[in-house]
Amino acid sequence: MMDLHPGWIWAIGGLVLLIAEIVAPGFFLVFLGVAAISTGLFTLLFDLSLAPQLVLFVIYTALALMIGKRWYAEPAHADQSIKLNDPSERMVGKSVLVVDPVDEHGGRVRVGDGEWSARGGPAAAGARVRVIAVDGNCLLVENVALLSETIVKE
Repeated sequence: MMDLHPGWIWAIGGLVLLIAEIVAPGFFLVFLGVAAISTGLFTLLFDLSLAPQLVLFVIYTALALMIGKRWYAEPAHADQSIKLNDPSERMVGKSVLVVDPVDEHGGRVRVGDGEWSARGGPAAAGARVRVIAVDGNCLLVENVALLSETIVKE
């Protein structure tokens, strides 16, 4: 049997991990594969013993994970409160038209080409209101005119 240099064993092991990542993607083996290949190349260049190889592998794995986390993680400025799969949540902040007068007991507003139940206001038919929250299938709204008057008074 051939005697393989430890550097080649690391490199081959890294390639096997990268191939395994392609076959069964989970986006974790890629970091180990890159670390193993890097360790193998460094071992081939400097003919390191086992202890430094293991230390390098741990360091390269940590570096690969930190770079990968920074590259693929969700941006820190992303708004976690937005629910992309919940269309009603995307209505918060939009200005909508009152169809039936809205007060704290109820009313109707037009959103796009549909109508929704609404509470809040108060607002007469034809007025504009802003959606401030969603409660089940009812929009909670505030009167845009009253909001601007409050800002002017303050």
